[in-house]
Amino acid sequence: MMNNVDSQDAVDTAGRIGLVAYGVVHLLVGWLALQLAFGESSGSASSTGAIQELSTQPLGGFLVWVVAIGMFLLALWRLEDGFLGRGHEDSSDRVKAGVVAGFKAVLYVTVGISALKVALGSGSSGGGGSDTMTAKAMDLPGGQLLVGAVGLGIIAYGVRLVWIAWSESFLKKIDGKDRGGNTGSAFKWLGKAGYAAKGVSIAVIGSLFVYAAATHEAKKSGGLDQALREILQQPFGPVLLTLVALGIIAYGLFAFARAKQDSPD
Repeated sequence: MMNNVDSQDAVDTAGRIGLVAYGVVHLLVGWLALQLAFGESSGSASSTGAIQELSTQPLGGFLVWVVAIGMFLLALWRLEDGFLGRGHEDSSDRVKAGVVAGFKAVLYVTVGISALKVALGSGSSGGGGSDTMTAKAMDLPGGQLLVGAVGLGIIAYGVRLVWIAWSESFLKKIDGKDRGGNTGSAFKWLGKAGYAAKGVSIAVIGSLFVYAAATHEAKKSGGLDQALREILQQPFGPVLLTLVALGIIAYGLFAFARAKQDSPD
């Protein structure tokens, strides 16, 4: 039977594998967003689109399975760290960490399910899933308020990521020995660019949900691909989208940097 140290090592290894998989997904999303910015997009600039793109590469089927398993492992690690992790002595801190961990685990599982569907051959590039669920939600009593509240929550999460970038609090995720010199500077700027770009794109997604609720038009809501296309429609859209795409790529590289630590967080 494994002792506590061996068990924690196994959990941390699972977290590192998951972070690498998460990094790969962000690199592919960033690449698809760059193609969209330059008018050469042939797929959806989203997690699902990225996984479908991965499946077309040499050993793509195997790599998609790796991503799927990695995302489920990352979700398990996040839950373990959030509810039982180190550094949360105060009960209120532990509750807050558990809520954040649960939210992130849902995101990771969603990506994992998308990868699993692609691996099993049932993945779809269609973009109607989000607006279909939004339409069903708005048909419920108080549905518009519910969709609007969801949108505001998504915006708040996006703003939080931008604040993390601004405050550089993400550096707590990097070991002290890697915070100095050229390595530390690289990690810092990858983190700042990555968290800021991801925060902006998520806030746009939330804005689409709020707009859909206000206008009662479910088709106005959407996921990451629609949010990036919305950015493209703004003044200087290709430039803005290129910056966001590069930031998403930076987030993927930062995930690799986190994965090399003694523990993933």
